[in-house]
Amino acid sequence: MAYDVARVRGLYVSLSDGWTYLNAHACPQIPERVSAAVARSFRLSPGLADSEPTSGTHSRAGRVGRLEGEHYLDAARLSVADLVGAAPEQVVLGPSLPVLYHSLARAMRPLLRHNSSIVLSRLDQAVLTAAFEGLNAGVRWAQPDLATGALPGFQYADLVDGSTRLVALSHAHELLGTVAPVAEICEIVRDRSRAWVLVDATAVAPYRPLSAAELGADILGLDLAALGGPQLAALVFRDSRMFRRLDSLNPHAAGDSAAKLESPISTGLAGGVAATVDHLADLVISRGTRSTRLQHSMRELEDYLEHLAADLQMSLGNLASVHILGVTGEAANGGISDRIPRLSFAVRDVPAETVHQRLIDNGLVTTLCPTSPLLSEMGVEEIGGAVTVSLGPFNTSADVDNLVRVLASLA
Repeated sequence: MAYDVARVRGLYVSLSDGWTYLNAHACPQIPERVSAAVARSFRLSPGLADSEPTSGTHSRAGRVGRLEGEHYLDAARLSVADLVGAAPEQVVLGPSLPVLYHSLARAMRPLLRHNSSIVLSRLDQAVLTAAFEGLNAGVRWAQPDLATGALPGFQYADLVDGSTRLVALSHAHELLGTVAPVAEICEIVRDRSRAWVLVDATAVAPYRPLSAAELGADILGLDLAALGGPQLAALVFRDSRMFRRLDSLNPHAAGDSAAKLESPISTGLAGGVAATVDHLADLVISRGTRSTRLQHSMRELEDYLEHLAADLQMSLGNLASVHILGVTGEAANGGISDRIPRLSFAVRDVPAETVHQRLIDNGLVTTLCPTSPLLSEMGVEEIGGAVTVSLGPFNTSADVDNLVRVLASLA
């Protein structure tokens, strides 16, 4: 079945408030299915789970006496595993990605030697790099292309060697929309070292089907809130045997289990993870297992938003006074980067605060582009700041037309 945006919009009760939300990067709308699941989970998680007959592949036999909240944790791990094509025992849950990244950095100490090195990216937000800069290892930095905002993969051949223990990068930039060549980078790392590759897939996960195996990453990081889910996060390891090489942060955890890295999380929030993944699997009506439905649904969503983003980019590009960060640089270089449906732009001679307020006055919700070393080097401050727009599963061509109409009145 083809993507039906009218049906999808009906899954988000919040859209009835009259605003046009173009800020999925900062505040994704929460599907009614997810909010209802979280409310139910908070109500039921302290209670004792009902026992079930001791038959069937999904029965709770042998788990009599567990609280309902513990089952929500199990369901959350299984849901994240389905989302990226992994197994539940490879999933580490946590309250946020910064917490999980700092836990991973602490646990990695046995892997480091006096001459070890790690490779980080200047394209990434501090949420990813801050946790690993303090490791007892030399830090090497991959540099983005300042004209396009893309991360060239070839430079990793010079950055990675036998001393490298970790390579960390984001799958895509959350404000510019540029997608990193993760598979290419992982192949380079494999050829030159035994380092682990950590990929923060948060920005790409709401738009495309994910496969940890196809990417080649050793660890995937996911902020589940970016999917319209609860304020939780997950790390997904390529192989559960990787846990044996890490220090345990939990004295009661088995040496080869994900629990070595886990911090306590709300079981009430965990109850919303399965609903989040089910929502994504049901954006397009299809049959099969949840993993199969996810792949089909996310491919249809990717195709729909790819066309919508192309219309947005082309329409804004036709406004002479609008400068799209990175995209304008691509046009000058004669190349096109892989991008998710997000972009940041500026209007010549109009401060970003004025642009943002005009959009709000017309019912369009966007965000002011925050300052960062990368954006400063791209000249954002010199042009008066920028505004970021990102599309969600519920956005339509009418939303794009309204945005372009308002900007045309300014340009």
